[in-house]
Amino acid sequence: MFRAMTNDMAVLADKILSGDRRALARAITLVESGRSDHRADSNELLETVARSSRQALRIGLSGTPGVGKSTFIEAFGCMLTAQGLKVAVLAVDPSSARSGGSILGDKTRMERLSREPNAFIRPSPSQTELGGVARRTRDAVSLCEAAGFDVVLIETVGVGQSETIVADMSDVFVLLIAPAGGDELQGVKRGIMEIADMILVNKADGDLKHTAIRTTADYAGALRLLRKREGDPEGFPKAMPVSAVEENGLDQAWEDLQNLVQYRKDSGFWTARRAAQAARWFADEVRQGLLRKLQSDPRAEAAMAELAEEVAKGIRAPGAAADDVLRFLRSGDPDQP
Repeated sequence: MFRAMTNDMAVLADKILSGDRRALARAITLVESGRSDHRADSNELLETVARSSRQALRIGLSGTPGVGKSTFIEAFGCMLTAQGLKVAVLAVDPSSARSGGSILGDKTRMERLSREPNAFIRPSPSQTELGGVARRTRDAVSLCEAAGFDVVLIETVGVGQSETIVADMSDVFVLLIAPAGGDELQGVKRGIMEIADMILVNKADGDLKHTAIRTTADYAGALRLLRKREGDPEGFPKAMPVSAVEENGLDQAWEDLQNLVQYRKDSGFWTARRAAQAARWFADEVRQGLLRKLQSDPRAEAAMAELAEEVAKGIRAPGAAADDVLRFLRSGDPDQP
């Protein structure tokens, strides 16, 4: 059952659905806020725009720092906008563990794409969130879909295997690799290899072109050793060389991604994947809500601090102390069963 929206949120929702980019930017700022009143407003907003049932192709993209993610996204995004598609880029920058700050320089690095009228670039700090994405990236994806974007590119921070969480908010996942020898191949963990739908060996130009071709062959061989996944047609996952600087191979990569998406839609895998993602998203929201409840209750906060100290001293086992915290959630009193 939907509750009545406030007038401000109703106006903002209408502007987003009409494709207003300033309204979209304001809405993403709202959903990223940690304030409880903003959370209530953003929930209203998200629930309303979701009724539009608009969907975009969600592409998760990762790679180690220096592989050329921003250069690739700019070239790839400009190619898509030249085809008349509307492209949103949600770029997540790593946050400092000490200050919490982020550089958020993606708009500067993607100057050409940022000038495209059919493109929208939104950098966000990862804050303390694991998995290479910001806490509210999934909400931002929903808002971009409601605003009428055809493709949403989710660029992760590029820090390693923990980024497998991006699979829970994307339809296809692309891993960018730099031309290198066997050490680079050894450095890619099985977890992220198993979720990659396409591995693109970037910088396949100049003196690195032949190295990129050899690296591509190495990865193609490694992918053949993986167990065939549900929802994959013959030949996927696949590896191919590209050059973001020379813009070579981008059109072929896009064509292959479209073929993969169409196969998944025809087989029903696309719908099942989205439903499973929504269920996991819901479960995560419940977990986060329980954590917020604990952190917002002074009694719970005091009890957790006391229990944490007992655990640190070895007086209590972590599992038993956690049971006391969960008991508080059930009864409101940590001393009651």
